[in-house]
Amino acid sequence: MRFGGAAGPLAPAGDPVLERAIEELTGYFGGESAPFTVPLSVRGGSEFERAVWRALWAIPYAEMRTYGQIAAAVGEPDGARAVGVACNRNPLPIIVPCHRVVGADGKMVGFGGGIWRKKVLLELEAKVRIEREFGLS
Repeated sequence: MRFGGAAGPLAPAGDPVLERAIEELTGYFGGESAPFTVPLSVRGGSEFERAVWRALWAIPYAEMRTYGQIAAAVGEPDGARAVGVACNRNPLPIIVPCHRVVGADGKMVGFGGGIWRKKVLLELEAKVRIEREFGLS
């Protein structure tokens, strides 16, 4: 998982998929809780990693799962550490929400973008969810 720094162009200017991703990420950071609909095509990763990424994709906005829960969901109940590795290799963080995965005790652990970023993302989602549920927005 990479955060920060210029990596060069990801797609040609005007690419509709990239434009949609930018629009949805802008909405996400602006407090929209709508699920990402940008089409994904991940060709890398092992079969296990791709299964983990699909499980991450299914975590609803502002909800969390433990590494153990994800491991069980992909058929490897003793694979919590391997889930952590797969999360760290997630090529599409935020869109595939690895930040929503926490330790067994609910603590924020293991985030390739830094725990402080994980905290910011979870706080953003919690704030939006509370505002929506209580009609504060």
